[in-house]
Amino acid sequence: MPLDETDKRLLAALQKDAHLTAEALSQILNLSPSQAGRRRQRLEAEGYIDGYTARLRPERLGLTVQAFVQVQMATHEPEKVRTFARIVAARPEIVSAWTLTGDADYLLRVYAEDLAALNVLIHQVLLPQPAVARVQSQIVMDQFKADAPLPT
Repeated sequence: MPLDETDKRLLAALQKDAHLTAEALSQILNLSPSQAGRRRQRLEAEGYIDGYTARLRPERLGLTVQAFVQVQMATHEPEKVRTFARIVAARPEIVSAWTLTGDADYLLRVYAEDLAALNVLIHQVLLPQPAVARVQSQIVMDQFKADAPLPT
């Protein structure tokens, strides 16, 4: 079922504040609380809403370094790639990972306590992997636009 304008407004509102109650959503959407709640449940059931999370402040958790790490593979042998993917999935400091086109095969977003911790991840975890040919990191100096909601 395609999204109508009310669904899009509901999704936009929830991306700004996932704690909105059916009552609060009803005021935003000009619906009754029960209608707003049913729409929310339908969008959850149809997979438009993947889940609800809290955004934490990395610096409050002692994570002072954010970096993007590009990984170029030496081989795309399936078992070695699966091993690499398992390592990436198991490392809590790697908060997201993408497969790319271009020179790098993967892009990893990393939050580390400090440069020494980033160095350990790169030199003791990633580079020793047989499938990895090259790692290049870019350290974030400032994030002037926070992770924004998806356009609806």
